[in-house]
Amino acid sequence: MKFHFAPVQGHTDAPYRHFHAGMYGHDISYYTPFIRLERGDLRVRDVKDFTSGLNDEAHLVPQIIFRDADELESLVRLVKDKGATEIDLNMGCPFPLQTGHGRGASTVANSALADKVADIVKSNPDIVFSVKMRLGFSDPDEWKILLPRLNQVRLSHLAVHPRVAKQQYGGDLYLDRFEQILECSSNPVVFNGEIKNPADVQSISTRFQSINGIMIGRGLLARPSLISEVMDGEEWDKVKRIDTMLSFHRNLLDYYSSTLCGETQLISKIKPFWEYAEDEIGRKAWKAIKKATNLAKYHSAVAMI
Repeated sequence: MKFHFAPVQGHTDAPYRHFHAGMYGHDISYYTPFIRLERGDLRVRDVKDFTSGLNDEAHLVPQIIFRDADELESLVRLVKDKGATEIDLNMGCPFPLQTGHGRGASTVANSALADKVADIVKSNPDIVFSVKMRLGFSDPDEWKILLPRLNQVRLSHLAVHPRVAKQQYGGDLYLDRFEQILECSSNPVVFNGEIKNPADVQSISTRFQSINGIMIGRGLLARPSLISEVMDGEEWDKVKRIDTMLSFHRNLLDYYSSTLCGETQLISKIKPFWEYAEDEIGRKAWKAIKKATNLAKYHSAVAMI
């Protein structure tokens, strides 16, 4: 079973990935938050994140997001120029800011673009491509437009979140559609969506025994030890999970303290570490962290954990 840490904007930057890999130490594939074009070139912050020396010890794959063949072709060329040998194509982002401009999950039903995706993958044999996708924008059968084109090319894997974009991260998973994709795909398939604990990993891997791996995003932000627990073959007790999470947080806080300027910047950067961890750390501490307006209050809130 291969594990993939899905990118989450505003959370999984290079320092976070670096200290997560160092603390939890298993063989995990990490992905950059999506890279997009801005005025015809790569955004400076995206390049800085992808090329950071903090990435050296982790398996990192740049993820790109695009709305048409021109954007896709430019992004592939520019990211290759920065040294990429693997590229993940984001065809699954559900956020309206992206889908409203034809990117992310809006690309699944774009048959003309699907043909171009296949052409561009074929014309770059020196790059290992993967695709992260949803079932579609509003119809859970839109994937039937894209999948035949993807079956024409070789991908390292196809990561599928079995929801449509309009659901965002709520509502039921279309597990029946995921099973159909698993049966029809000529490429290895990775499951993505609502993995929160080792029991969820076990349930999905038992139900879909031919999957190539599991991708987890928000579940790892909430419980950073999740993959380590699965790889260790046993669920960690709460004390071990929290102690290790606090050590991870301390390493990240020390790094940000030495690289950022001012208390306000530091607070805004470190507070998202706990955004998804309410169930893990308890509502009282979680609310106190959220309300903290300075470092003294923040440290007091973290001490409540």
